[in-house]
Amino acid sequence: MIDLIRSAEDMEALVLQWGFLPFFKNEFPGFSIEEHTPPELWYDSESGDWAPWDWKGPVARMGRCVYGKFFWKKAGFVSLEWFPDFANFRRDGYDFDARFDDELASYKDKELYDAVALHGSLQTGQLKKLLGYGGKDGKKGFETVITRLQMQTYLTVADFDYATDRHGVPYGWGIARYAAPEALFGYDAVTAAYSRPPKESLERMLAYLKKRLPQASEGRLIKLLNM
Repeated sequence: MIDLIRSAEDMEALVLQWGFLPFFKNEFPGFSIEEHTPPELWYDSESGDWAPWDWKGPVARMGRCVYGKFFWKKAGFVSLEWFPDFANFRRDGYDFDARFDDELASYKDKELYDAVALHGSLQTGQLKKLLGYGGKDGKKGFETVITRLQMQTYLTVADFDYATDRHGVPYGWGIARYAAPEALFGYDAVTAAYSRPPKESLERMLAYLKKRLPQASEGRLIKLLNM
């Protein structure tokens, strides 16, 4: 059992152990990457390093955990084992195109989703430039749209891109690179729970989380799993 994380491998193991794990401390004690990170690794004031932030990309690349803004519009992980039920519930049984056809998604959502799907993956800067976000006369609301698509599980963070110095050494904050989870893990893996009613997926997740978080009320857990 993993208690404290000191590497990307530890982080992945902790996510697999929990199934669902927000990145930041929240209303459920002990239910976050932050609380399982030794304080000296959460932020090293001498080097300026934030070790867990540098581990997110490697964990996403390992292919057994899905990363994105999934909980309360903030970052977190869901194991690939539980992601099909999570996606089935959050999507309410809709693939993105079907959601748009039923007028449940906006045109802004569609153009951003389609851009990522067309290219396989795109980082934040590429998306903003391609779709005309930012600047004095550019479109507004990029963060709202990209967060909504993650909360609905249509897009996830595939990795983080870093600037490099003249020696090829990466530095600075990583820039999120987005992809549809189907492009990362395969359509069949992501939609494996589509045969269940979304309510059944919710019930399965609730039963599991009640065991992991026995002090939490069902109402609070439903709010965690809801949009």
